[in-house]
Amino acid sequence: MEFREALRGRRIVRNYRTDRIPEEVIARIVKVVHRAPSAGFSQGHRLVVVTDPDTRAALAAVAEPWYLEQGFQPWISQAPVQIVLGIREASYHERYTETDKLEADGEEIPWPVPFWWFDAGALFTLLQLAAADEGLASGFYSPAPPEELAALAAAVGLPGDVAVAGVLTLGHPADDPAVPTARLAEQRRPIDELVSWRR
Repeated sequence: MEFREALRGRRIVRNYRTDRIPEEVIARIVKVVHRAPSAGFSQGHRLVVVTDPDTRAALAAVAEPWYLEQGFQPWISQAPVQIVLGIREASYHERYTETDKLEADGEEIPWPVPFWWFDAGALFTLLQLAAADEGLASGFYSPAPPEELAALAAAVGLPGDVAVAGVLTLGHPADDPAVPTARLAEQRRPIDELVSWRR
């Protein structure tokens, strides 16, 4: 698939068929973690791929009730694959206290942007594009309450030093009349409002 086609195929879906996704397809998708940006090559990304029905149900039990209250049909529980995106902040501090990364005064950089979260977003986009390249749709959820994020981490056995950025859902899209493509195109802001040039 050409990049432009993959980019066109990248969108958030909240309605899946329950068809099983072959493990080799999932393996190709998650392999992008090796290509994901990480400040200073800190490599703080941690992914947990969940296809086990009981664990998928445990994740859905934490996050899906809010969506159901908002009028959505069940979608987290229907997605055949869930990928928990974890980030280990300590990996960044460990890397940036190595000799080649210390400031002139011998201190770690002040981190004006917490790049562990920035890099988690970059990985999320790569995973979405890789899924689109495989003909799959993706969704994303990340509950706001810290206790729910902790419950997601516990459900998949993440260690205490890995925080959950969110969960990517993967599968074949079911017909989703709630998100007509034409309506989304009409809602896009003009490119000149989003991009400015200093020529």
